[in-house]
Amino acid sequence: MNPHAKLISTVSLIMGTSITISSNHWILAWTGLEINTLAIIPLISKSHHPRAIEATIKYFLTQSTASALILFSSLTNAWSIGQWDITQLNHPTSCLLLTMAIAIKLGLVPFHFWFPEVLQGSSMITALLLSTLMKLPPITLLLMTSQSLNPTLLTLLAISSALVGGWMGLNQTQTRKILAFSSISHLGWMIVVIIYNPQLTLLTFTLYAVMTTTVFLSLTQIKVLKLSTMLVSWTKTPILNATVMLLLLSLAGLPPLTGFMPKWLIIQELTKQEMTPTATVITMLSLLSLFFYLRLAYHSTITLPPNSSNHMKLWRPKKTPNTTTAILAALSTSLLPLTPLIVTML
Repeated sequence: MNPHAKLISTVSLIMGTSITISSNHWILAWTGLEINTLAIIPLISKSHHPRAIEATIKYFLTQSTASALILFSSLTNAWSIGQWDITQLNHPTSCLLLTMAIAIKLGLVPFHFWFPEVLQGSSMITALLLSTLMKLPPITLLLMTSQSLNPTLLTLLAISSALVGGWMGLNQTQTRKILAFSSISHLGWMIVVIIYNPQLTLLTFTLYAVMTTTVFLSLTQIKVLKLSTMLVSWTKTPILNATVMLLLLSLAGLPPLTGFMPKWLIIQELTKQEMTPTATVITMLSLLSLFFYLRLAYHSTITLPPNSSNHMKLWRPKKTPNTTTAILAALSTSLLPLTPLIVTML
């Protein structure tokens, strides 16, 4: 890809995200979302592979539909109450349309079908952007309008996302699709508590972004795209593979790793809100995700594959240490003791 085109796309991504998260007017927020969509499209299609072109078209169609719904929702609300302020979303139809639009943009169930396919057709770094940075503007809009949204609908979307994200990730062999379903499952945890404690949703998203970024960067360094490759990568980068195992267990939410903190706080908040059945259901559904995280962790640390693999053994090159990955890995595995401090800051 041309360096100038890559620079323009990167600057546009940052600018679009900044416009959306800092705006109070619906038209400005919609403009930022459109800039984001147009900026990421060249990054998805840069390989010119048929799968990448297919992923680009799917992404463009779904995001265009979501943007049209957001515009229609804000227009209906402004027509009804005479306000373009994002926080003044009071019209019931507008609230329903906005919830649907944000669900499409985030890839929540039942609007999740585009997300794994788009990630599978993208490079690892583009998939990282789609899983983290591109989720921030829609999450921000949900945070700003959370008091106007229907709690029953959001709870239903959250439980469905946790169920489908865990269930459909069980049989996957491609790491990008597994991380896509992991993202859908984590979004369910964020959405379920957004009305009752928006700051907790923001904390969950931040920790999810840190852990997912570390996993993507580590897999990019190991050059792993599927499980059969991961089986034979242990001899090439043993320390990084062991780190990937800990990162995956942290994403699964196992104590004493960082990923346990947001799930613990969300369960505590749901219990305070007298939503113990919801907390129980979403906790049980996280066991589905735990299964495929354990499967990935097993594949990343096994020394020999259990059967003959047709994958060509790779040379073990001299690796330069990556400081960014090391810092992110430390944050992704060791923040749980700081939970009391983080809670006091919320």
